[in-house]
Formats: sequence, structure tokens, C-alpha cells
Amino acid sequence: MTLTELVFNCADRREAPHAAAAARTRALDLFLRGVEARALRMAEFSVRERADALDIVQDAMLSFAKTYGAHSDGEWPPLFYRVLNAKIIDFSRRERVRRGWRSWRSLDALDETADARLTDLAEPGPARRLAGEALSAALIDALGRLPDRQRQTFLLRLWEGLSVSDTALAMGVSEGSVKTHLHRALHALREALVEHR
Repeated sequence: MTLTELVFNCADRREAPHAAAAARTRALDLFLRGVEARALRMAEFSVRERADALDIVQDAMLSFAKTYGAHSDGEWPPLFYRVLNAKIIDFSRRERVRRGWRSWRSLDALDETADARLTDLAEPGPARRLAGEALSAALIDALGRLPDRQRQTFLLRLWEGLSVSDTALAMGVSEGSVKTHLHRALHALREALVEHR
């Protein structure tokens, strides 16, 4: 082996990990771009505020990239939705605590930040934008009234098309729980939408 071959051979070895890391970063970026819009809709169904949903999705993407970016890309969908689901549940829990504290305070004691969080009824929310027809509005309303687990199971299984096992992994529950939650969600949605049949 000549000195030139040796130098190029060593340079190729040093650049190979960088090229692999760049390819991995591109693949992760493509994956996150592909799930971004659907993840935002899922978060909006759960928290009903677009700004909060954007924060949740951004936080989920950052956490996912840090924690699971090195996993194989075949494992990414259920792992991402597991992170997203955890972020939605964490947000919902924090909001319940905040609402509890707000209910204890008198209206005179409400601060400006609480007033700013009140929904502007003139501003069309995600449900109104999607509700071009009565059925769409009814479906969105019915999804919003489902318990968290049932809604997440419905969205992951039927909207995202994850398998039962991937949905179980994403939610951190058993496959039997996924089937039960989906059955209950479908039953509740059928009852809520009976007039639209």
C-alpha cells in the first residue's frame, strides 16, 4: 500500500461516520416532517388550543430525536407516538391542576395571563376550520369528548394506521387494552354520530 492510498484510506474511515450521521439526520428529519401535520392535529384534538398543540408537538419531536433518534427507522412511528402521547397527557394533567387552582380564586383575583388564555369565540379554532360539514363538526366534537386513552387509541389505530402491537408500544399499555379502548371509542362515536347515518 502506498502512502497516498494509506492517507485516503484513513480519511475515508474518518469521513464514513460523519456521512452515516448526516444520512441518519436526514432520515430523522424526513420522518419528523412526515408526521408533523398529523401529530399537530392529534394534539389539537386533545388540548383544543393550536398554540398549546404546537408547543406539545415541538417538545415531543425534540424529546424523540434525543431519546430515540439512534433507533432503527422502522421503530420510529410507535416510539414517536409514545412520546407525543406522554407529552399530551403531561399537558392535560398540568391544565387540570391549573384549572383547579383557578376555580379556587375569585374572579377579581384572576391575573392577566389567565385572562389571555380565555378562548376568543370569534377566532375559529381547529374544530371550526375542519367543520365544513355537520358530520365533520360532530365527529370532532365526539372525539374531543372521548376519554384520553380512547381518543389516543382511535387516532393511533385508525387515523395513523398503527398496528395493535405498535399502538400498545406507543401508549405503554397491553394489546388487550388497545383493543378494549378502541372498542369503547368506536361504540361512543357511533352513539354520538347516530343522527348522521
